[in-house]
Amino acid sequence: MSLNTYTFTSESVSEGHPDKVCDRISYAVLDAFLSEEPEARVACETFATTDRVVIGGEVGLSDKDKLTEYMGRIESIARECIRDIGYEQDKFHWETVEITNLLHEQSAHIAQGVDAAEDKDEGAGDQGIMFGYATDETPELMPAPILYAHAVLRRLAEVRKNGTEPYLGPDAKSQLSVRYVDGKPVGVSSVVLSTQHLKEDLSSADVRAIVEPYIRETLPEGWLTAETVWHVNPTGKFVIGGPDGDAGLTGRKIIVDTYGGAAPHGGGAFSGKDPTKVDRSAAYAARYLAKNVVAAGLAKRCTVQLSYAIGVAEPQSIYVNTHDTGEVDDASIEAAIGQVMSLTPRGIRTHLQLNKPIYQRTAAYGHFGRAPEADGGFSWEKTDLVDALKSAL
Repeated sequence: MSLNTYTFTSESVSEGHPDKVCDRISYAVLDAFLSEEPEARVACETFATTDRVVIGGEVGLSDKDKLTEYMGRIESIARECIRDIGYEQDKFHWETVEITNLLHEQSAHIAQGVDAAEDKDEGAGDQGIMFGYATDETPELMPAPILYAHAVLRRLAEVRKNGTEPYLGPDAKSQLSVRYVDGKPVGVSSVVLSTQHLKEDLSSADVRAIVEPYIRETLPEGWLTAETVWHVNPTGKFVIGGPDGDAGLTGRKIIVDTYGGAAPHGGGAFSGKDPTKVDRSAAYAARYLAKNVVAAGLAKRCTVQLSYAIGVAEPQSIYVNTHDTGEVDDASIEAAIGQVMSLTPRGIRTHLQLNKPIYQRTAAYGHFGRAPEADGGFSWEKTDLVDALKSAL
């Protein structure tokens, strides 16, 4: 028997979190190369610590002269990311941090497996399994704990950057424990928030006084009650933040980026990877399909798994689980999914228009549950397959 009354917790981290600083730089490098060439190949990794950023990985452009030119832009791209996030600390300042660029040209052996040829379609950039998930518990068809954990930090970033709350720093983490009754979210039993502050003599109570109004306006009405437990900066001062306080690395926040632990994860990070890498593109496709299944009223919850082999175009498997909420059987939905969308790497990239410089904006506050944008950003959040799925069934 399924558990319908329970508490589930998810966390988010801000754009100034050390790992997210690294994700942002890797995504900015990706966008720069895709701006030059939609078919550019990028697998960019970033490491950050006190006064130091190291960027490495593989990149590829058809024009070798352009490749050399773009290699020379990497340092300025990284500095601009750090400046926009807001780091001007003594030991992590966008103007003075030391940046080392170790990017090199993509391996020919990887390229030969991925590139299309006369006798084969474009293959997957690696083997792996990818999951997508959707649930009708929020209008965005996302799990409530991660959706609102993101929303809290996004709101605090807004008031920090527009000058309303000048004492807030870039580095922050949120965590919400959400109570469910009959399978639906009804309230928050605890709020955990740690945020960097730029004024040293602020106490935990002072920081709570700053952030609490924004948390209350972000969460649904009635979710915060007298019984809600608050932990704001529970360790006390949090002045030294970002990579100076804790080293950061690309791709370490894969659960934050996806569903907050409410759904399975295949293990591959999205960060810094061009869309031939199915770690990214197939995860987007799986979310897109799961969301459209729920939006079509075919299920209240849906998990989609896709699997791939490196160099092979077609997925090795398609799996659907509607968690006993489906209006039709899961096997029928699996068959319909294969009819309404090509799930080869090229098919996914074409359908969702992924060969665009749209990734830097995904570096913080989640890849899912965001509104589709006019330039193609978050295209995987559209629900334009509803009619096709219904027809296929």
